[in-house]
Amino acid sequence: MSRKVVRSSKFRHVYGQPVKADQCYDDIRVSQMTWDGNFCSVNPKFLAIVVEASGGGAFLVLPLAKTGRLDKAHPVVSGHTAPVLDVEWCPHNDHVIASGSEDCTVMVWAVPEAGLVRSLNEPLVTLEGHSKRVGIVSWHPTGQNLLLSAGCDNVVKVWDVGVGQAPLSLDDLHPDAIYSATWNQDGSLLCTACRDKRVRLFDPRAGGTTANELPRPHEGARPVRVVPVNDGKLFTTGFSRMSERQVALWDPRNPEEPLTLQEIDTSSGVLLPYYDPDTNVIYLTGKGDSSIRYFELTGETPFVHYLSMFSSKDSQRGGGWMPKRGLDVSKCEIARFYKLHERKCEPIAMTVPRKSDLFQEDLYPDTAGPDAALTSEEWLSGKNAGPILISLKEGYTPQKTREFKVNQTLLQGPKRSHEGTPSGGPGLELLSEDLKRLQATVSEQERRISELEKIVKK
Repeated sequence: MSRKVVRSSKFRHVYGQPVKADQCYDDIRVSQMTWDGNFCSVNPKFLAIVVEASGGGAFLVLPLAKTGRLDKAHPVVSGHTAPVLDVEWCPHNDHVIASGSEDCTVMVWAVPEAGLVRSLNEPLVTLEGHSKRVGIVSWHPTGQNLLLSAGCDNVVKVWDVGVGQAPLSLDDLHPDAIYSATWNQDGSLLCTACRDKRVRLFDPRAGGTTANELPRPHEGARPVRVVPVNDGKLFTTGFSRMSERQVALWDPRNPEEPLTLQEIDTSSGVLLPYYDPDTNVIYLTGKGDSSIRYFELTGETPFVHYLSMFSSKDSQRGGGWMPKRGLDVSKCEIARFYKLHERKCEPIAMTVPRKSDLFQEDLYPDTAGPDAALTSEEWLSGKNAGPILISLKEGYTPQKTREFKVNQTLLQGPKRSHEGTPSGGPGLELLSEDLKRLQATVSEQERRISELEKIVKK
C-alpha cells in the first residue's frame, strides 16, 4: 500500500480571511468598463479605485482608515476627459499616483497628506504622446520618477516624469495591442504580452532589441498575462485551444518548451497574476471569479506547486495588492487583496497560521523599501540596481511626505505641475494659492461695503 507523500512547505496552510463588514469600503460605484485591468491600487496610506463618472473619467482616493459607507459627495480625482483604465501608486512616494485613460493621456497626481478634501482636477503632469487609449501604467521598481505606459497604439513609452518627456519610445516592437507590461525585480528588463500571441523580454534602453521571445506560450485566442519571477523565469497565464485556463512557467533561454504547463478550469475570465518575490508565492485572480488561487514556485519539478484557494460567493470586478511594507506582521499576514465588488471594496488577508506572537523571520525576509536605488538619469545611462531593502521586524512606519520635483517649465500650458512639494503635503502649494485668491475676494468685498456705507451716510 503506497502512501502519498505530502510536500513540505511553510505556505501549505495559508488561508484567506475577509475583514468584518464594518471594515469594508461601501457604496462605491466601481467602474463598469470591460477592460481587463485591476481598477484598483493600494499602498500603506491610501486606496485608489476607478469609479463610474459622467462626462469623463475619475477615480477615488481614500485613506485606508476611512472604512464604512462612502458619502455620495466624496471628492474624486477627475481630470481625464474619458474613462480611466489603469491607476498605480508610485513605489517611492505614497502620495503620488499615475493614471492612464481612454483620452490617450497619462496623468500624474499628488494627493495631500490627509487625503482629498475636495475634488482634484489639476494633475502634477500630463503626459501626452499616445495616439490611442492608454491601458497600462507601471512605475519603475528602483528608478526615481520613471513611469512606463502602454497603449492600444502598440507603443511602449518610458517617461521621465520629472521633466514630462518620454526619453524612450518603442514604436515598432509590437505589431498589435499590448495586453500586459511588467518590469522584472530590478527594472533592468521589461516583459510584455501582445495580441500577436508572443511574449517579449527586453531592455527598453537597447532601442527595441528583443533579448528573448516566447513565440506562442498558450494556444488559445484569449489574452495572455506574464510576470517575471526569480531566477529569470517567466510565469504566464492564458488559454488552451479548448478555452481552458492555463498557467505555465518558462525559461526564456528555452522558449520552445515550458518547464511546466498546468490546466486550471474552463472559466472565461483572464487570470491576473500577482507575484511576491519574498515568499516565491504567486496569486491568481480573474474578473468574474469568486476565488483566489495561490501557488508556490520552487526549483524542483513540477516547479509550480498548488497551495490552496480562497473562495467566496461574490465575484470580483478587479482588485489591488498591498505592498509588503503595509502588512500586519504581528498576525503573520503575507499578502492582502482589496477585492472590488460591484458596490464595495473588501480587504482579504492571506495569513500563515502560527502560534507564536514573535516576529517570524522566515516569513518576512528584508523587502523592498520606499527609497529609489537610482535616479532616472543613472538608469537611462545603463545602470541597474536592485531595490533598497528594509526590515519589517519593528513594523513599517510610513515616512512623512516626500518631495516630488517637477521641472518648472511644465507649469505652462496643459502640462501644469508644481515645482517641489513642501513638507506639509503635496497639495499645499495649491491650497495656499486658493487661500490667496479667497483673501483677495474678501478684501474686495470689504472695500465695496465700506463705499456703500459712505454713500448711505451722505
